[in-house]
Amino acid sequence: MIKTSITEMFGIKYPIICGAMFGLCKPVLCAAISNAGGMGNLTAATWETEKDFRGAIHETRKLTDKPFTVNITILPSFRITVEHYQMYLRVCAEEQVAAVEISGSPIDKFCGPEYIELLKKAGVKMFHKVGAVRHALHAQKAGYDGVYAAGIEEGGHPLNDDVTTMILTPRMKESLTIPVVATGGIATGNTMAAALMLGADAVMMASRFIATKECQCNDNIKQELVAREEHHTELICKSLNLQGRALVNKTVKSILSVEEKGGGLEELGPLLKGERCLKAYENGDVDHAALYVGQSIGLIHDIPTCEELLSKMVQEAEEQINKIQTQLQ
Repeated sequence: MIKTSITEMFGIKYPIICGAMFGLCKPVLCAAISNAGGMGNLTAATWETEKDFRGAIHETRKLTDKPFTVNITILPSFRITVEHYQMYLRVCAEEQVAAVEISGSPIDKFCGPEYIELLKKAGVKMFHKVGAVRHALHAQKAGYDGVYAAGIEEGGHPLNDDVTTMILTPRMKESLTIPVVATGGIATGNTMAAALMLGADAVMMASRFIATKECQCNDNIKQELVAREEHHTELICKSLNLQGRALVNKTVKSILSVEEKGGGLEELGPLLKGERCLKAYENGDVDHAALYVGQSIGLIHDIPTCEELLSKMVQEAEEQINKIQTQLQ
């Protein structure tokens, strides 16, 4: 059994955490991951009202008695306001969720240091997903309980420093005293073992959880991830200073074309709206939206249950670690 500061912090079986996925990290998938021994994720931006957001937390607790995290991504949005972010943080404190995963702007700078105190008093652990040591050091100073070291391989919005998980993870471990969770390019037991060897206290992955039976999206999307390879993603929105990694498709090619021609938010906005993702997840049209996935799709070859995925990953990781130990002897 692999024990780390993260498994001890949350009392979970495996040091595997689900990352944020707008429209996909909902109660059924969240609970399935937690019940399988990892740590599931609810992505707050999926819900626009306090009633619905709080209801999602309650629904998840009906499906699992295990801890889970809530993602709050504080980035420019067409729908989500400052009041939304403050509401998400307040509800997480009131509901005493196990942890929050913050992406984008830090809590203290965007919402105010009082929200950090609010979460601390409620016993909610705070993690910030960062792509640079300088940002990780700020999180540690501000009072966060840990960080996610997000390499350029990840889906979503990797920092435009473009540092890989291989470098970022040990750099953060040598620079911080709080736990470090590695993310970006992780989807198998071997990559999990590699992250642990680099010093990670846990791994976080998101793309891999799309291709699971419990993920509530059209099977066409899942099959597409199985069929694609590691070079089938592109970095988009660099011109907006909002770099994102997404699956190569017609929408992504259109976005890149607009950017190449110098088009701005007025032209890009309609292509980037979250409603397009929700529709694609529902009807299975892979080309309809910018689907944010990481280079780890090259390692996705099947669609297991969350329990099958996690148990296989841990077994592979242990075998790989034992193999290295044998080689050293």
